Amino acid sequence: MVDDLGLDADEGPDLILVVDDDQDIASFVEFNLRVEGFEVLRARDGQEALDLMETHRPDLAVVDWMMPRMDGLELIQHLRADPLTSAVPVIMLTAKSMTVDKVIGLKSGADDYLVKPFDTAELVARVSTTLRRNKEFREVSPLTGLPGNARVRREIVDRIRGGGDYSVGYIDIDRFKSVNDVYGFDRGDEFITAMARSLQRASSSTGKPSIFLGHIGGDDFVFICHPEQVLPLTQAMVTDFESAADRLYDEKDARRGYIEVPDRRGNKQRAALVTLSIGVAQATRDRRFDDPRVVIAVASEMKKVAKSQPGSYVAIDRRKDTD
Repeated sequence: MVDDLGLDADEGPDLILVVDDDQDIASFVEFNLRVEGFEVLRARDGQEALDLMETHRPDLAVVDWMMPRMDGLELIQHLRADPLTSAVPVIMLTAKSMTVDKVIGLKSGADDYLVKPFDTAELVARVSTTLRRNKEFREVSPLTGLPGNARVRREIVDRIRGGGDYSVGYIDIDRFKSVNDVYGFDRGDEFITAMARSLQRASSSTGKPSIFLGHIGGDDFVFICHPEQVLPLTQAMVTDFESAADRLYDEKDARRGYIEVPDRRGNKQRAALVTLSIGVAQATRDRRFDDPRVVIAVASEMKKVAKSQPGSYVAIDRRKDTD
């Protein structure tokens, strides 16, 4: 799971491509973005920007509307038509302040609009907001709508820095592969979405403080909450999911309590119905963590303990720093 969450990846500063034929404005934008810690590339027109994108992948482009050779609107059209650049967020710079001009810019594919003259604070705020919004969109699982790996990682880091008590739970659907093997991936996706809904319903019923939920891929989910919420959350989640899962099996399989999975030789092996293995790492006054990778490793270790037990099981790490 450490690898899944990419906890040891060096993300580095965001790279911003500034495209403007007015060198004074381009220099002003570059200087202020670099002051804020961004890396910056510059292009004098749309064609040069496309050439740069052959070798660089900017996280965001700040594009002037009026430029020679290829203007901002045409550049955006090229970006949106290319699968490799279609997701790059674009902020349009222009002296055109009429509503109709803004509509044209946004309809062309721009994510935001900045009218000249603009001040430094507005520039930085719009760049930061657009980057954050784009990253959050990319980090959401398209299947469940829950935050993905990078967002989970940041949440754990925030909890460590906050210094309060928290628990990180790692959920795995046992024997999920057998569901895919027998029923196919479409039915498997139904089990995944059922798990997400069960998590959300259980979280709502558990109450405050708010519980963070994440989907890190496949049948693996994460929750982050206060330690006192772990048992009511997991109890409600297990009950809800097992009920939902029973309805997703073919009636005869649900009734007999197993499915028959063909092996490589064509022989049928019995596989019990899905259950949940949940491993929980806890940060309390008796135990603190300085590294999110350690939190994840402990939760993963506890999940393995849970998998060694029959049925749905929650294994909570209760070791102390002195143990």
